[in-house]
Amino acid sequence: MIAYLIAIGTAIFGDNVFGIRIMAVVSSALSSIFLYLLGKKLFDERTGVAAALLMQVIPLYSAYGVLFTIDSPFIFFWVLSLYLFYRAVEQKSNRAALNSQIPPCPPLSKGGEGGLWLLLGISIGFGLLTKYTMAFFYICALLFLLASKQHRNILLTKQPYISLALSLIIFSPVIIWNAAHDWVTLKHTAGQAHISGQSTTNWWSVISDQWLKNFSEFLGSQVGVITPILFGMMFYAVFKLKTLTSVSRLWRQNSKLSESPVATKLKTDFLFWFSIPIIAFFLLKSFHGKVQANWALPAYAAGFIAFSGVFISRWEGIKKWIRWTVIAGVFISLLITVTAHYPAILQLPPKLDPTARTRGWKELGIEVSIVSDELSKKGHFFIISDKYQVSSELAFYVKGQPITYCVNLGRRMNQYDLWTGFNNLVNFNAVFVTIDDVQMPETVGSAFDRCEKQIFTVFSKDKKLRDYSIFTCYNFKGMPQKGINSY
Repeated sequence: MIAYLIAIGTAIFGDNVFGIRIMAVVSSALSSIFLYLLGKKLFDERTGVAAALLMQVIPLYSAYGVLFTIDSPFIFFWVLSLYLFYRAVEQKSNRAALNSQIPPCPPLSKGGEGGLWLLLGISIGFGLLTKYTMAFFYICALLFLLASKQHRNILLTKQPYISLALSLIIFSPVIIWNAAHDWVTLKHTAGQAHISGQSTTNWWSVISDQWLKNFSEFLGSQVGVITPILFGMMFYAVFKLKTLTSVSRLWRQNSKLSESPVATKLKTDFLFWFSIPIIAFFLLKSFHGKVQANWALPAYAAGFIAFSGVFISRWEGIKKWIRWTVIAGVFISLLITVTAHYPAILQLPPKLDPTARTRGWKELGIEVSIVSDELSKKGHFFIISDKYQVSSELAFYVKGQPITYCVNLGRRMNQYDLWTGFNNLVNFNAVFVTIDDVQMPETVGSAFDRCEKQIFTVFSKDKKLRDYSIFTCYNFKGMPQKGINSY
């Protein structure tokens, strides 16, 4: 999916940074729009607006409005699917209620409801093409329907299964490709999630040391990327809404919200089952291996609505100290987000600045272009690195955007290992680039007649970002390739 979206962006705006990243902005904006629509549908317009703005303020989410990773469109398809699923369930629930009434109440038309289930299948399918974590939507939806007596009978109708089948049809090219390539993506995902090659000889030692370390790191990362106050208040709101008696009391306190307990329970259960199971899964998973901070990303979409429904929708009715707590939480999130976008405010040294890794690539590309121009006068050449980040940045920033390669010196398998390699480029010269002032790896150096090294240092506002070692290598003789031992 991210490849398709980059192709759209660059086709419209050109093969440049803006064209590549613009779809991150579009995805983020659309995510907020549909979160607003869902929040408005569940509570009121104030809740929708607050939830939409929270998505732009929370540090974890705001980053994906600028940096175009797979999480940017993934969040959009998750929020869109939430909206479509709730609308479809609500319509089916309303139909059942109306059709059970004594005539002359006519049965509702089936057209709109069926269309929602089809759109849901398309949205989930696109989400799966974006990130496999989208499969959690199946689990959350199933748990929600099973847990709801009022809506459990939806599982006995054909629409959910049509939606499921459509999503799998859209996802089927990935399944077909993997079946023909030894299920390499599943192996990569298993390696990333630390669910392969695990063995423990001292069970209690692992529990007391590494497992608890991973758990605390993941929990700490969630508190950090959401910010402590909002993290706590968000989950308080989700659990408060889950208790129907609390919800009834909340509804009575807000004159704008008057509806049946059944309709209320639909909304509160919906927010609970699309947030808590995801967080619970990754909390348990963290005992097994390291869990990245962004893996639980979809859980907070429902959390934003719950928070806004409990604290923002009824702002005038909550205590003064709670209002100041909410304001403090939002302000801290906004402050962190602004600082992340403009890190120069803090004057952090590059080693402590997480955004430093996004800078300096253009300068490196210019320098490698100069080296490449000189080397091209002596015959054909290719560009190679031992790190896929360097290879991909050079493929974009070096003049002419040449094909680049990434040698496997014992790293995990990556996409470059699936593409055509460089071993057929015998007698070519090469430019080998790696990070830091280091010696040429023996495996690479022995594949050429000779290599000449130069150090290139990148600065940002008079501060040193990092060194690069650039090797000019002559007469490639071929290189023995290591087998894949880690995905």
